[in-house]
Amino acid sequence: MDNNEAGFRTEAYEIARDFDKAGDFQLAEYIISMLSSTEVFVPQMNYKDTDLFQKIQDNKEPLWLPDTISQDLMGIVNAVSHKAGVNKFMFQGAPGTGKTEAVKQLARVLDRDVYMVDFNYIIDSKLGQTQKNIADLFREINSFAYPDKVIMLFDELDAVALDRTNSNDIREMGRATTSILKGIDAMDDRILLVATTNLFKYFDKAIIRRFDAIIDFDRYERKDLEEIAEEILIRYLNVFNIKSKNMRLFKKIINLYEEIPYPGDLKNIIKSSIAFSDTEDEKDYFRRLYVAVKGNKPDNIQILKEEGFTVREIEILSQVSKSSVSRELRGNIDE
Repeated sequence: MDNNEAGFRTEAYEIARDFDKAGDFQLAEYIISMLSSTEVFVPQMNYKDTDLFQKIQDNKEPLWLPDTISQDLMGIVNAVSHKAGVNKFMFQGAPGTGKTEAVKQLARVLDRDVYMVDFNYIIDSKLGQTQKNIADLFREINSFAYPDKVIMLFDELDAVALDRTNSNDIREMGRATTSILKGIDAMDDRILLVATTNLFKYFDKAIIRRFDAIIDFDRYERKDLEEIAEEILIRYLNVFNIKSKNMRLFKKIINLYEEIPYPGDLKNIIKSSIAFSDTEDEKDYFRRLYVAVKGNKPDNIQILKEEGFTVREIEILSQVSKSSVSRELRGNIDE
């Protein structure tokens, strides 16, 4: 009512946090998701075109994460909202675990813009140039007119910040890591810094100490990935207006994986299976998904039976009538 967007959001975060503490995680996450989808006014910053970093556009894709990681993100929101200088976080985990998408989610919730550093431009073969580029980078970062509206994303920070004592590392990169350390120490603490890496165990310990918290994105249980796969399926069936939703068959196909892929790969596999399916056959995506999972067509009725599919499910996958499937299976039994 007072048009106090920041005050409203801060209060809403506190309410979500209270629900979270009380054990009502779903309601807490619902409040956060509602806030993240709200369009808000963002002041114009003094951002100018630069080769050092680029603004990341939000595609507003849903973020699928297990509760343990979602709660950590809520903790970041709470920490940043208190404006106590807790503003540096590292997201570590395998590719496809949602690290970069989680940064976009934080941006929506905290009403900030994301700027991603391009380390390919920063690293230079000329002696001393990399250090100069790093100095220029942090000078640009600290020149934002509205630092409390910025998230700096150091995507794959390991490109410049691996262990300085590594004998395989050249001295120039060791000096680059030192420059990164100095830049982080001098960075405006109103800016939220998030670094991502899938090579955490090789990181320079001095770099790690600069971050207020390390969020581990490798905390998916198989059940988490099964549930995420279902949510992804429902989303893209709705996008492509496909009505056939045989969740039992879908789960069986997904569970043919010895290890279910992380959400990034899962999304690509499921989306492609639906997108390229026959528009005249709403069940075609099941067959395409089977091929993506197993690497071969679902045309061996006996193998499908051994994999636990029912006669009706085998009919859908193999496109062989139920009666023919039953006859073939009976024939194998008789033999």
